[in-house]
Amino acid sequence: MQQPPDDWTPVEQGLWEAFRQGALYDLRSWDDAVDLVSGPAEWPAERFVRAEVLATLLLNGPDPAPGKVASLKLSGAYVTGPLRLAGARIEHYVELHDCRFEKKILISEAQAGTLRLIRCWIPRLEASRLATEGDLHLARCVLPFGMRLTDAKIGTDLLLNQAVIGGDRYGRALAADGLTVQQDFEAERVDVHGELSLRTGRIGGRFSLRGAQLKAAAPDRYCLNLAHISVGNTMYLGGSLDGGWADSHTIYGDGYGAPIPHDSPSTPLRAYGGVRLVDGRFENALLITHAEFHLSGSQELSLRRIQTPELRFTCHKPPTGKVSLSRARIGNLVDNPDSWPKDGHVRLTGFTYESLRPDRPFSVRQRIAWLESALGEYQPEPYEQLAAALRRDGRDEDAREVLYAKHRRRRSTLPPPGRLWGLIQDAAVGYGYRPGRAALWLVLAWAFGALYFSGHEPAPLKADEKPTWNAPLYALSKVLPVVNLGPDGWNPDRTGQFVVAGLVLSGWVLATTVVAGATRMLQRG
Repeated sequence: MQQPPDDWTPVEQGLWEAFRQGALYDLRSWDDAVDLVSGPAEWPAERFVRAEVLATLLLNGPDPAPGKVASLKLSGAYVTGPLRLAGARIEHYVELHDCRFEKKILISEAQAGTLRLIRCWIPRLEASRLATEGDLHLARCVLPFGMRLTDAKIGTDLLLNQAVIGGDRYGRALAADGLTVQQDFEAERVDVHGELSLRTGRIGGRFSLRGAQLKAAAPDRYCLNLAHISVGNTMYLGGSLDGGWADSHTIYGDGYGAPIPHDSPSTPLRAYGGVRLVDGRFENALLITHAEFHLSGSQELSLRRIQTPELRFTCHKPPTGKVSLSRARIGNLVDNPDSWPKDGHVRLTGFTYESLRPDRPFSVRQRIAWLESALGEYQPEPYEQLAAALRRDGRDEDAREVLYAKHRRRRSTLPPPGRLWGLIQDAAVGYGYRPGRAALWLVLAWAFGALYFSGHEPAPLKADEKPTWNAPLYALSKVLPVVNLGPDGWNPDRTGQFVVAGLVLSGWVLATTVVAGATRMLQRG
């Protein structure tokens, strides 16, 4: 078929010839008020193109003109009727700009090369199990009733930058469970009114939601559901510099443009609803920076069982609900003390990490408070995990402080006799983590013994011998029983024998603690 059908309008016949030439067919008026696809202005009939005309060109179009590559490039058209391409094989390049569709696009189970729809108004996109060899671009599009990409396979990149996506009758805006994107998935500054669901998705490159505005369909619903997702590079949940987007007519923003000054204003990611990344795998890093999570009391930012070499959690203000890292496995944890919620709203059961890399000062006391606020009841593992990470960084003293805090927290769970004995150990030797305190008690024990025996000189052990009496030296020989200081030939009375026994026992316990502490200091040196 080398001539357009007779019943096609002049506009549609012009599109026929542009398709043969591989040229752009531009119907825009270049009046922004008129060309705005989501605006109230009515478009004139000379910009109408029937959806069946687009389908005919893509599925049974004319041969290209000599030396040309046939392709569909259309701008500023009002497409009437539903565009039905379900199950089709689309061989031609497709690029539509600033077009308004009267009905939804049906392209489920189709096969295509590259599809680029930029700044278009589309009531709904049905593209489940769509397979493309190239990109799928929907940047700056408006889809008031959402889109479906379930089990779709995108050969290279998927771009949704600055798209506005509404929800369907079930509250889902983007239903893309099982989606596979071979390279990057960019959805920067996307405005989503409903659930963005990408469960079991596979992203080969990076996945960016910088500056996204995510709003759940109801207060108890998820706004972002990425359970079991796999990202081959870095996942970005953070802010977006305004300079790359405010005056830009591209669809890439600051990701591919000129460098943006660091002092440029930025828009944070805002999530209004539950966020679920459970069992996610992020091969390079998961970066949660300059993000706001507005969660209700029952909602949480769920990072349960995620795995990544680096988790960066540096929000400017803490989430309003819970943050769960239960059984997550992290390499580097980059955070700061102001990013975490307080009052027990952090869950750390089974959370493991290799090293701590705070991006601002985070003292060990603040770290212990962060840990204890996350524990509803005593659990030893989080303390031991924190101490091990500090030791790997060479911070032995801080690690001992954490283990000391662990024993003090454990004491509160014991019955009264156990708590009493714990208080004694704490006051005496700090559970073995305060050797200086043990040394002080050792000096006090010696001073008490010296004072007592200064007024209670014992009788000689042998009546025919009377060694020279020295009360301080005698008390010291009992407090340090492993050292023989000489004055052994004395026989204390009954009370003195109890005093000697007390000095010997306290000396063994306290001296051992002091020696152990000194040994640790020498090993560090």
